[in-house]
Amino acid sequence: MALDETGTEPDAEVGGAPQTGKRAGSGPENGVAVAFGRQLKLLRVRAGLDRTEFGKRVGYSAQSIASFEQGRRIPQPAFIDDADAVVDAGGLLLTLKDEVVRAQYPAFFRDMAELEARATAINVYAVSAVPGLLQTAEYARAVFQMQRPLLDDEVIEQRLEARLLRQEIFDRKPAPLMSFVVEESVLRRPIGGRETMRGALEQILLVGQLRNVEIQVMPMDREDHAGLGGPFTLLDTDKGHRIAYTEVQDDSRLYTDVRKVRELEARYGILRAQALTPSESSALIVQLMGEA
Repeated sequence: MALDETGTEPDAEVGGAPQTGKRAGSGPENGVAVAFGRQLKLLRVRAGLDRTEFGKRVGYSAQSIASFEQGRRIPQPAFIDDADAVVDAGGLLLTLKDEVVRAQYPAFFRDMAELEARATAINVYAVSAVPGLLQTAEYARAVFQMQRPLLDDEVIEQRLEARLLRQEIFDRKPAPLMSFVVEESVLRRPIGGRETMRGALEQILLVGQLRNVEIQVMPMDREDHAGLGGPFTLLDTDKGHRIAYTEVQDDSRLYTDVRKVRELEARYGILRAQALTPSESSALIVQLMGEA
């Protein structure tokens, strides 16, 4: 399943030699969260605030503050901004914000998440679940709850917040060009139940109406199919490079090698030609909503 859900950018982004299959992201997931939490607690205590009073000032419960301080939950960027001001940190917490934002994602996805947030174009081929950029909160929560081994409740909430944060890309100016090819089987699989799936289909229709977004469905009755190699994403960076991303079983790769990227570009072009048109795809999704 593509969690359509990354340390440093690929070497091609910083002037190094192109890499074929660079592994995306590494290291412990919560190290940054623990360091941030310790700093937050020290600054809160220095400011003479208990967790309840501090929580009131930043709009969180004392329990949430405890989770942040113990590194069990990763805060959103807006919390870091507010917390820095409330404890008069002088920007100390703000210096950690970028790393804290990265730590919201599983290690294998951190590089990709960072590149995605600044991309000028994104092309996604999805085979197992609705792409993360198109998911509703209910659908995303169901996806995380189904993962095995089971995720802790706090990890689920953290990853849910991170996934929804990624969707702020739709409000970005200038807007990136975005294309999705989604297998029909994905839209027929009622992850989270019928009502959750109906909401997910409605969300796909709404996003598909944006001028910078095209969504196509690959019908199940196609005899010719170029995507049997699995899901992938093509991404144009803000520095003018095109990168390919693949993921399977939480093992991901970022490709900058020209030959590999062009191979996947050609494959995506064929997939778009084999899939239903955007208008035909919308009609099918409406039909599926009636069946959900």
